[in-house]
Amino acid sequence: MPVFSRFLRYFIAVAQQGSIRKASDELNIAASAIDRQILQGEKLLGTQLFERLPTGLRLTTAGELLLSSGIRWTRDLRALTTQIDNLKGLRQGSADILIPDALTKGFLPAVLGRLRKTHPGIVVNVHVRASKDMGEILVDGQADFALMFNPGHMRELFVRAHKEIPLGFITPPDHPVGALESAPFSLCAEYPVVIPAPPLALWRPLELLEAETGLKIQAVGRADNIQMIKSLVSAGVGIGVLSYLDVYDEVQKNQLAFTPILHKKLSPVTLALCVDRSRQLSMAARLIISEIEQFFADQL
Repeated sequence: MPVFSRFLRYFIAVAQQGSIRKASDELNIAASAIDRQILQGEKLLGTQLFERLPTGLRLTTAGELLLSSGIRWTRDLRALTTQIDNLKGLRQGSADILIPDALTKGFLPAVLGRLRKTHPGIVVNVHVRASKDMGEILVDGQADFALMFNPGHMRELFVRAHKEIPLGFITPPDHPVGALESAPFSLCAEYPVVIPAPPLALWRPLELLEAETGLKIQAVGRADNIQMIKSLVSAGVGIGVLSYLDVYDEVQKNQLAFTPILHKKLSPVTLALCVDRSRQLSMAARLIISEIEQFFADQL
Protein backbone atom coordinates (compact mmCIF):
# COMPACT_ATOMS: atom_id res chain seq x y z
CA MET A 1 0.00 0.00 0.00
CA PRO A 2 2.55 2.63 -1.13
CA VAL A 3 0.11 5.56 -1.16
CA PHE A 4 -1.13 4.91 2.39
CA SER A 5 2.42 4.25 3.58
CA ARG A 6 3.51 7.60 2.15
CA PHE A 7 0.64 9.44 3.87
CA LEU A 8 1.34 7.82 7.21
CA ARG A 9 5.05 8.59 7.00
CA TYR A 10 4.35 12.23 6.18
CA PHE A 11 1.67 12.49 8.88
CA ILE A 12 3.94 11.10 11.61
CA ALA A 13 6.77 13.44 10.61
CA VAL A 14 4.49 16.51 10.70
CA ALA A 15 2.99 15.42 14.03
CA GLN A 16 6.42 14.95 15.59
CA GLN A 17 7.93 18.13 14.13
CA GLY A 18 4.91 20.36 14.66
CA SER A 19 5.14 21.92 11.19
CA ILE A 20 5.09 20.94 7.55
CA ARG A 21 8.25 22.94 6.85
CA LYS A 22 10.26 21.08 9.49
CA ALA A 23 8.87 17.76 8.27
CA SER A 24 9.88 18.76 4.75
CA ASP A 25 13.44 19.38 5.91
CA GLU A 26 13.57 16.09 7.80
CA LEU A 27 12.18 13.96 4.97
CA ASN A 28 13.76 15.96 2.14
CA ILE A 29 10.33 16.04 0.51
CA ALA A 30 8.62 19.11 -0.93
CA ALA A 31 6.35 20.82 1.62
CA SER A 32 3.59 21.04 -0.99
CA ALA A 33 3.64 17.26 -1.46
CA ILE A 34 3.39 16.70 2.30
CA ASP A 35 0.58 19.23 2.68
CA ARG A 36 -1.32 17.60 -0.18
CA GLN A 37 -1.08 14.17 1.46
CA ILE A 38 -2.26 15.53 4.83
CA LEU A 39 -5.27 17.24 3.24
CA GLN A 40 -6.18 14.09 1.33
CA GLY A 41 -5.93 12.05 4.54
CA GLU A 42 -8.19 14.44 6.41
CA LYS A 43 -10.70 14.30 3.56
CA LEU A 44 -10.66 10.51 3.56
CA LEU A 45 -11.11 10.29 7.34
CA GLY A 46 -13.71 13.05 7.39
CA THR A 47 -12.05 14.97 10.21
CA GLN A 48 -9.24 17.42 10.88
CA LEU A 49 -6.00 15.89 12.12
CA PHE A 50 -4.30 19.20 12.93
CA GLU A 51 -5.26 22.59 14.27
CA ARG A 52 -3.66 25.25 12.06
CA LEU A 53 -2.16 27.80 14.47
CA PRO A 54 0.03 30.86 13.76
CA THR A 55 2.89 29.09 15.55
CA GLY A 56 2.51 25.80 13.72
CA LEU A 57 0.33 22.69 13.72
CA ARG A 58 -1.15 20.99 16.76
CA LEU A 59 -2.75 17.57 16.75
CA THR A 60 -6.48 17.32 17.28
CA THR A 61 -7.85 14.48 19.38
CA ALA A 62 -8.39 12.50 16.18
CA GLY A 63 -4.84 13.27 15.17
CA GLU A 64 -3.47 12.02 18.49
CA LEU A 65 -5.38 8.76 18.05
CA LEU A 66 -4.03 8.34 14.52
CA LEU A 67 -0.47 9.11 15.62
CA SER A 68 -0.59 6.48 18.34
CA SER A 69 -2.11 3.90 16.01
CA GLY A 70 0.21 4.86 13.16
CA ILE A 71 3.39 4.41 15.19
CA ARG A 72 2.11 1.07 16.47
CA TRP A 73 1.05 0.00 12.94
CA THR A 74 4.44 0.94 11.48
CA ARG A 75 6.27 -1.00 14.18
CA ASP A 76 4.02 -4.04 13.82
CA LEU A 77 4.28 -4.01 10.02
CA ARG A 78 8.06 -3.91 10.21
CA ALA A 79 8.08 -6.86 12.61
CA LEU A 80 5.58 -8.78 10.49
CA THR A 81 7.63 -8.23 7.34
CA THR A 82 10.72 -9.58 9.07
CA GLN A 83 8.83 -12.64 10.31
CA ILE A 84 7.40 -13.38 6.87
CA ASP A 85 10.79 -12.96 5.19
CA ASN A 86 12.36 -15.30 7.73
CA LEU A 87 9.54 -17.80 7.27
CA LYS A 88 9.95 -17.83 3.50
CA GLY A 89 13.72 -17.98 3.81
CA LEU A 90 13.83 -16.05 0.54
CA ARG A 91 12.48 -19.11 -1.25
CA GLN A 92 10.00 -16.94 -3.08
CA GLY A 93 9.15 -13.34 -3.83
CA SER A 94 9.22 -10.92 -6.72
CA ALA A 95 10.65 -7.55 -7.68
CA ASP A 96 9.97 -5.07 -10.46
CA ILE A 97 12.98 -3.18 -11.76
CA LEU A 98 13.41 -0.45 -14.36
CA ILE A 99 16.47 -0.40 -16.62
CA PRO A 100 17.59 1.50 -19.73
CA ASP A 101 18.18 -0.31 -23.00
CA ALA A 102 21.96 -0.22 -22.45
CA LEU A 103 21.66 -2.68 -19.55
CA THR A 104 19.76 -5.37 -21.46
CA LYS A 105 23.15 -6.98 -22.07
CA GLY A 106 26.22 -7.18 -19.89
CA PHE A 107 26.48 -7.17 -16.14
CA LEU A 108 22.80 -7.10 -15.14
CA PRO A 109 21.74 -10.32 -16.90
CA ALA A 110 24.84 -11.95 -15.36
CA VAL A 111 23.86 -10.74 -11.85
CA LEU A 112 20.28 -11.94 -12.30
CA GLY A 113 21.53 -15.25 -13.70
CA ARG A 114 23.57 -15.89 -10.56
CA LEU A 115 20.60 -14.93 -8.42
CA ARG A 116 18.45 -17.45 -10.28
CA LYS A 117 20.84 -20.24 -9.28
CA THR A 118 20.92 -19.32 -5.58
CA HIS A 119 17.28 -18.21 -5.20
CA PRO A 120 15.22 -19.97 -7.90
CA GLY A 121 11.90 -18.96 -6.32
CA ILE A 122 12.42 -15.23 -6.85
CA VAL A 123 10.71 -13.74 -9.89
CA VAL A 124 12.34 -10.66 -11.43
CA ASN A 125 10.18 -8.48 -13.68
CA VAL A 126 12.42 -6.28 -15.83
CA HIS A 127 10.93 -3.22 -17.53
CA VAL A 128 13.02 -1.40 -20.15
CA ARG A 129 12.29 2.32 -20.13
CA ALA A 130 13.97 5.63 -20.94
CA SER A 131 15.90 7.02 -17.96
CA LYS A 132 13.99 10.30 -18.15
CA ASP A 133 10.70 8.48 -17.46
CA MET A 134 11.85 6.23 -14.62
CA GLY A 135 11.48 8.72 -11.75
CA GLU A 136 7.77 9.22 -12.32
CA ILE A 137 7.23 5.47 -12.73
CA LEU A 138 9.01 4.76 -9.43
CA VAL A 139 7.12 7.43 -7.49
CA ASP A 140 3.88 6.09 -8.96
CA GLY A 141 4.63 2.77 -7.26
CA GLN A 142 5.01 0.72 -10.44
CA ALA A 143 8.50 -0.60 -9.65
CA ASP A 144 10.73 -1.37 -6.67
CA PHE A 145 13.88 0.33 -7.95
CA ALA A 146 15.51 1.65 -11.09
CA LEU A 147 18.93 1.76 -12.67
CA MET A 148 19.06 5.04 -14.54
CA PHE A 149 21.63 7.21 -16.25
CA ASN A 150 22.14 10.78 -15.02
CA PRO A 151 19.01 10.88 -12.82
CA GLY A 152 17.27 14.22 -12.56
CA HIS A 153 16.50 15.77 -9.18
CA MET A 154 13.31 14.42 -7.60
CA ARG A 155 12.86 14.84 -3.87
CA GLU A 156 10.92 11.58 -3.63
CA LEU A 157 13.86 9.58 -4.99
CA PHE A 158 16.84 8.29 -3.05
CA VAL A 159 20.08 7.20 -4.76
CA ARG A 160 21.18 4.00 -3.02
CA ALA A 161 24.38 3.66 -5.05
CA HIS A 162 25.96 5.24 -8.09
CA LYS A 163 28.91 4.75 -10.36
CA GLU A 164 30.58 7.06 -12.85
CA ILE A 165 30.90 5.35 -16.23
CA PRO A 166 33.58 6.68 -18.62
CA LEU A 167 32.95 7.51 -22.26
CA GLY A 168 35.32 6.20 -24.87
CA PHE A 169 36.07 4.95 -28.34
CA ILE A 170 34.88 1.48 -29.28
CA THR A 171 36.80 -0.43 -31.92
CA PRO A 172 37.44 -3.97 -33.08
CA PRO A 173 40.02 -5.61 -30.76
CA ASP A 174 42.80 -5.43 -33.39
CA HIS A 175 42.29 -1.71 -34.16
CA PRO A 176 45.24 0.60 -33.28
CA VAL A 177 43.04 2.73 -31.00
CA GLY A 178 41.99 -0.38 -29.10
CA ALA A 179 45.58 -0.92 -27.99
CA LEU A 180 45.73 2.45 -26.23
CA GLU A 181 45.07 2.84 -22.49
CA SER A 182 43.34 6.17 -23.19
CA ALA A 183 42.97 8.50 -26.16
CA PRO A 184 42.41 12.21 -26.81
CA PHE A 185 39.21 13.51 -28.33
CA SER A 186 41.23 14.67 -31.36
CA LEU A 187 41.16 11.09 -32.71
CA CYS A 188 37.61 11.89 -33.84
CA ALA A 189 39.19 14.00 -36.56
CA GLU A 190 41.67 11.31 -37.59
CA TYR A 191 39.42 8.27 -37.91
CA PRO A 192 35.95 7.79 -39.41
CA VAL A 193 33.43 7.85 -36.54
CA VAL A 194 29.94 6.40 -36.08
CA ILE A 195 28.22 9.02 -33.93
CA PRO A 196 25.35 8.52 -31.44
CA ALA A 197 22.23 10.44 -32.50
CA PRO A 198 19.26 11.67 -30.44
CA PRO A 199 17.54 10.40 -28.37
CA LEU A 200 20.80 8.76 -27.21
CA ALA A 201 22.26 11.09 -24.58
CA LEU A 202 25.88 10.79 -25.81
CA TRP A 203 25.34 13.00 -28.85
CA ARG A 204 25.20 16.11 -26.67
CA PRO A 205 28.67 15.94 -25.00
CA LEU A 206 30.22 15.14 -28.38
CA GLU A 207 28.55 18.15 -29.95
CA LEU A 208 29.77 20.36 -27.10
CA LEU A 209 33.33 19.03 -27.38
CA GLU A 210 33.34 19.61 -31.13
CA ALA A 211 32.35 23.24 -30.53
CA GLU A 212 34.79 23.63 -27.63
CA THR A 213 37.84 22.24 -29.44
CA GLY A 214 37.11 23.42 -32.95
CA LEU A 215 37.79 19.88 -34.18
CA LYS A 216 35.55 18.49 -36.88
CA ILE A 217 34.41 14.95 -36.20
CA GLN A 218 34.95 12.75 -39.25
CA ALA A 219 31.44 11.29 -39.15
CA VAL A 220 30.68 8.40 -41.47
CA GLY A 221 27.34 7.58 -39.93
CA ARG A 222 24.89 8.32 -37.15
CA ALA A 223 22.64 5.92 -35.26
CA ASP A 224 20.08 6.34 -32.50
CA ASN A 225 20.47 2.73 -31.37
CA ILE A 226 23.38 1.42 -29.30
CA GLN A 227 23.33 -2.05 -30.87
CA MET A 228 23.42 -0.51 -34.36
CA ILE A 229 26.51 1.53 -33.45
CA LYS A 230 28.25 -1.60 -32.18
CA SER A 231 27.28 -3.55 -35.29
CA LEU A 232 28.64 -0.82 -37.58
CA VAL A 233 31.90 -0.72 -35.64
CA SER A 234 32.22 -4.51 -35.77
CA ALA A 235 31.64 -4.36 -39.54
CA GLY A 236 34.54 -1.93 -39.94
CA VAL A 237 32.50 1.13 -40.89
CA GLY A 238 34.34 3.29 -38.35
CA ILE A 239 35.16 3.68 -34.68
CA GLY A 240 32.31 4.50 -32.32
CA VAL A 241 31.76 6.54 -29.18
CA LEU A 242 29.79 4.96 -26.32
CA SER A 243 29.97 4.49 -22.55
CA TYR A 244 31.82 1.56 -21.03
CA LEU A 245 28.57 -0.06 -19.90
CA ASP A 246 27.23 0.02 -23.46
CA VAL A 247 29.98 -2.40 -24.52
CA TYR A 248 30.69 -4.18 -21.22
CA ASP A 249 29.53 -7.56 -22.53
CA GLU A 250 31.47 -7.31 -25.80
CA VAL A 251 34.64 -6.15 -24.03
CA GLN A 252 34.45 -9.09 -21.60
CA LYS A 253 34.13 -11.47 -24.57
CA ASN A 254 36.94 -9.70 -26.49
CA GLN A 255 34.55 -8.84 -29.32
CA LEU A 256 35.17 -5.09 -29.04
CA ALA A 257 37.77 -2.87 -27.37
CA PHE A 258 37.01 0.18 -25.24
CA THR A 259 39.45 3.11 -24.92
CA PRO A 260 38.50 5.94 -22.50
CA ILE A 261 38.49 9.45 -23.99
CA LEU A 262 40.58 11.89 -21.97
CA HIS A 263 39.35 15.48 -22.02
CA LYS A 264 38.78 17.79 -19.07
CA LYS A 265 35.42 18.96 -20.45
CA LEU A 266 34.07 15.45 -21.01
CA SER A 267 32.09 14.28 -17.99
CA PRO A 268 31.42 10.60 -17.32
CA VAL A 269 27.90 9.19 -17.34
CA THR A 270 26.43 8.48 -13.89
CA LEU A 271 24.62 5.18 -13.42
CA ALA A 272 22.42 5.41 -10.34
CA LEU A 273 20.42 2.83 -8.41
CA CYS A 274 17.34 4.73 -7.25
CA VAL A 275 14.38 3.93 -5.00
CA ASP A 276 11.28 5.77 -3.83
CA ARG A 277 12.02 7.10 -0.33
CA SER A 278 8.59 6.09 0.96
CA ARG A 279 8.42 2.59 -0.54
CA GLN A 280 9.04 -0.38 1.75
CA LEU A 281 11.10 -2.80 -0.31
CA SER A 282 10.43 -6.51 -0.31
CA MET A 283 13.16 -8.90 0.76
CA ALA A 284 13.52 -10.01 -2.86
CA ALA A 285 14.10 -6.43 -4.02
CA ARG A 286 16.59 -5.82 -1.22
CA LEU A 287 18.49 -8.97 -2.18
CA ILE A 288 18.76 -7.90 -5.82
CA ILE A 289 19.82 -4.40 -4.81
CA SER A 290 22.50 -5.86 -2.56
CA GLU A 291 23.87 -7.94 -5.45
CA ILE A 292 23.97 -4.89 -7.75
CA GLU A 293 25.64 -2.72 -5.10
CA GLN A 294 28.27 -5.42 -4.63
CA PHE A 295 28.93 -5.48 -8.36
CA PHE A 296 29.29 -1.69 -8.37
CA ALA A 297 31.89 -1.96 -5.64
CA ASP A 298 33.85 -4.90 -7.08
CA GLN A 299 33.65 -4.67 -10.86
CA LEU A 300 32.75 -1.23 -12.21
